[in-house]
Amino acid sequence: MFNNPKFKKTGLVVAAAVLAAAIFSGGYYLGHNPGRLSFFNRPLAFSPEAVKLTVRNTTNTPVDFNLYWQVWDSLKNNYVDKNKVSDQDLFYGSLKGLAESTGDPYTVFMTPQESKEFSDELSGTFEGIGAELGMRNETATVIAPLDGTPAQKAGIRAGDKIYAVNSEPTIGLTIDAIVKKIRGPKDTKVTLTIIRGNDKPKEITITRGIIQVKSVTTTWRPDGLLLIRISNFNNDTAGLFSQAVNLALTKNPKGIIVDLRNNPGGYLDTAVNLASEWVPEGPIVAEQFSGNKRNEYPATGNARLQHFPTVVLINAGSASASEILAGALRDYKKATIVGEKSYGKGSVQTLNDLTGGAALKITVAKWLTPAGDYINDKGLEPNIVVPLSAADADKGKDPQLDKAVQLLLSPKQK
Repeated sequence: MFNNPKFKKTGLVVAAAVLAAAIFSGGYYLGHNPGRLSFFNRPLAFSPEAVKLTVRNTTNTPVDFNLYWQVWDSLKNNYVDKNKVSDQDLFYGSLKGLAESTGDPYTVFMTPQESKEFSDELSGTFEGIGAELGMRNETATVIAPLDGTPAQKAGIRAGDKIYAVNSEPTIGLTIDAIVKKIRGPKDTKVTLTIIRGNDKPKEITITRGIIQVKSVTTTWRPDGLLLIRISNFNNDTAGLFSQAVNLALTKNPKGIIVDLRNNPGGYLDTAVNLASEWVPEGPIVAEQFSGNKRNEYPATGNARLQHFPTVVLINAGSASASEILAGALRDYKKATIVGEKSYGKGSVQTLNDLTGGAALKITVAKWLTPAGDYINDKGLEPNIVVPLSAADADKGKDPQLDKAVQLLLSPKQK
């Protein structure tokens, strides 16, 4: 989940387009000094003679940037394919490396092109396969295939581990690098080598497409239940969810099913606003910053759905903002959580726009549920565990949804 100070929003780190963010300290300082801003706006013909800079970190250990320029010049003069690497490539690569040095997969620097792709995804339109990726045990893992996308239609599932893209191994690559290999123009093909559980590796070829996703779909069921499927917490989520709330108030369903399965997250503020439709007061989520600083996001006070019996569905593809919503409804006992343990993404990223269209996404806080549960890496445990096997999926069966229906129509049956 990431936090954009400009819009006071927060969103997910793991994205099928790009995961990005962070800039090195000297660049940040110079970028905020109008008299020296041109340093980073030049055509990037740098040399040790042009700029010599010493930076001190928080421990007062001197950092001599002469070493940086030594490496720069060595690459410029000695790399075997030096004519194929531009100054811009070297510069952006150094920023990416600095971000990666944090060891945090959610702190990444985005080039202007990557920043645009990331923005397109939040708007709900982009080109690619339509799958959200994350790192799990140093392996690229599918967090969620988005509904109706080429990835889902080709059979990609949450939890699939990607070991190669077009026969090129992914081991040792960053998420950013892997995503670049997977993305591409519509109507082109990409082949992923995946391992699912303990199965043998298999190749899945996917034809890329234009991904247009409405983040909320609402279904009025013949049994009188309202099913609200939330696939992301994006730019359109609040408006679409408000329509779902109005439908509930108009038709008075017997119960509400909120399907957050394979929802990789998005804006924090949106998750808080949605949870507030059930929770009348109290904190929805708390952010824990360095230095023991803490910030709580209180309920907005709407709570128009608080009296409707509710079941929330989660699985291993439910991450970040979806875990905030499920965690709040669980802690306040406003819903029964059904399904499988969620992904476990408990950090917040700030998204900053930078010079030239680049962007910085950097982890700034951890988040906790209202009960103080820090779910990073461990996930949320459902109240009622209901597995969904590959055999069930292949046969079109959904025991998790069936259990939700059973609980709402026969509430005494647990």
